[in-house]
Amino acid sequence: MSLSRCVMSVVLLGSVVDGGALAEDAPVAPVTGNVALVTDYVFRGLTQSWGHPAIQGGADYASPNGFAAGFWGSSISDRSYPGGSMELDLYASYGHAIGSDWSWRAGLYGYLYPGANLDHAGLAPRSLNTVEANAALSWKWLTLKYNRALTDYFGIDVEQGYRGNSKGSVYLQLDAAIPLGERWSLALHAGHAHYATTLVTPLASGTRDPDYSDVGATLAYQLDRHWSLSGGLVHAGNGAFYRHTPSFLDARDTRNVGGTRGFLMLQGHF
Repeated sequence: MSLSRCVMSVVLLGSVVDGGALAEDAPVAPVTGNVALVTDYVFRGLTQSWGHPAIQGGADYASPNGFAAGFWGSSISDRSYPGGSMELDLYASYGHAIGSDWSWRAGLYGYLYPGANLDHAGLAPRSLNTVEANAALSWKWLTLKYNRALTDYFGIDVEQGYRGNSKGSVYLQLDAAIPLGERWSLALHAGHAHYATTLVTPLASGTRDPDYSDVGATLAYQLDRHWSLSGGLVHAGNGAFYRHTPSFLDARDTRNVGGTRGFLMLQGHF
C-alpha cells in the first residue's frame, strides 16, 4: 500500500468504519474498552496489514454533555509503513441528538505511526501521520459521514511521485447498522475516496488517478455480554491503481491491496 493509505477495520454493531470511529458515536458507559483479533486489518476498502492478521484495542470516554474522546491501536505492516509496526489513533468529537431519530457529531481524528517514515525506504524524510476533520449526520441506524484531511493524506506528496500535496483529500461514507435480533446485526457500508492530487507519471496500467469507491457487508453475532464474532466481505474498485501495489521495503513484492477481501474478527467490549 505504498501509494496510499486506506484502511478499514470492522467493529461491533457492525459498521464498516475505522477502528476507533464507533467510539465517536458516544457509548453508553462513561469509559469503555475494546480488544480484537482480526484476520485482515482493512479500512476504507484496502488492507492495512498486507493481508495478514492484526491485534487491536483501545479505550473511549463519553460525557453526557455530548463530548467523546479516546484512543485505538492496531498492528500494521511495515511494507506499507516503513519503519513502523503500530498505528495509534487519537480522536475527539462533540455531538447531540436532534429529536428522537436524528443526531449529529463532528470532530478530529489523528492517525499516528510511531517510528514510520519514508526515509526507511530510501525516500526523502516524511512522516505518514495524518489528521482529519469529520462531520456525521445520523438517522436511526443510518449514518452519513464526511472526512477531510487537514494534513497530507498518509504521506502522499511530491516525494512519492505526485503532482502536489494531498491535503484536502476527502473520504465520504454511508454506513448502516441494522439489528437482526437479540444477538445478530448486519452492517452495510459504501464509501468514496477523492485524492487532492494525482501521479505525475502513470502506472504501467496507464492510470494516474488514485480515487476509488468501496463497499462492504459485515454480519456480527453477540457471543455473550462482552464478546462478539463477526465476518464480512469488502470490495474496493480502481484495480488498475491498487492491484499491483509495491511494498516500500521491496518494489518486487507487490500485492492487490484492494479488490474483494473476506475477514473474521473476534472482539471484546469492557
